[in-house]
Amino acid sequence: MSRYEDYATVSKAYDETRTPIGADILRRCLGAAGTPLSERRLLDAGCGTGAYSQAMLPHIGHIDAVDLNADMLAVARAKLADDAAAGRIVFHRGSIDALPFTDATFDAAMINQVLHHLEDGSDPTFPAHEAVIAEMHRLLRPGGVLVINACTREQLAGGYWYYDLVPQARESCIRRQVPTERLTAMLDQAGFQPRAPEAALDAVMQGEAYFDPTGPLRENWRKGDSFWALATAEQIAAAAQRVREMQAAGTLETWFQDRDKRRKGVGQFTFFAAVKGRE
Repeated sequence: MSRYEDYATVSKAYDETRTPIGADILRRCLGAAGTPLSERRLLDAGCGTGAYSQAMLPHIGHIDAVDLNADMLAVARAKLADDAAAGRIVFHRGSIDALPFTDATFDAAMINQVLHHLEDGSDPTFPAHEAVIAEMHRLLRPGGVLVINACTREQLAGGYWYYDLVPQARESCIRRQVPTERLTAMLDQAGFQPRAPEAALDAVMQGEAYFDPTGPLRENWRKGDSFWALATAEQIAAAAQRVREMQAAGTLETWFQDRDKRRKGVGQFTFFAAVKGRE
């Protein structure tokens, strides 16, 4: 469903660095509606390679995982084959703004790091976001909970040290990210009761790989963040050259540490939970 990332290619290396960060926050948010998680039917909308489904399976009764990209879905199917065989998860290929389920099918839904792929930000009303939120409202039962895991614009501006290497791509990322106030308003207008957002201040998107200042030199490392898909080949080459020059000068580690300080104040991800009003 991405408007800019080639997930058919990225799927082959995605799990090398990506981890389901904030899974504890996600589980807590999903528990907001009251009934035990073990009795819930959960929709993973835009499941990718299934990392968040895998993290939730020990706690959730059943998961329906949906993704539009066949290659990402194939990785998820292989990863969770045993759970699928046991009937605990079912995979579907489809677009998250028009899903093949009847109204009020699910007790909970999660959307992890998907919304920024929907549109380029040229329309400040973010209509594609509205369509997805309306679809989630349709699919949830009254009292059901929706959790959206997304970066805020502030996190994109200061939470990722390597974004300084290609500021043009960072600006494109920020433009594509719906402002927090707009997202909250969308949830309210759709009939949800938004909860206070919660940032994952201590977690990093690429796990231990994130702390490698030479990471931008490797293609598979870059495939862990769709930020790089918004950079031109020339910009990526210039970023790599800058890393090599700092490495040769012995200043790379200090440069990395100075920029990573900003992350500790804002985090990288935020979880937005909202409950569908009871009718």
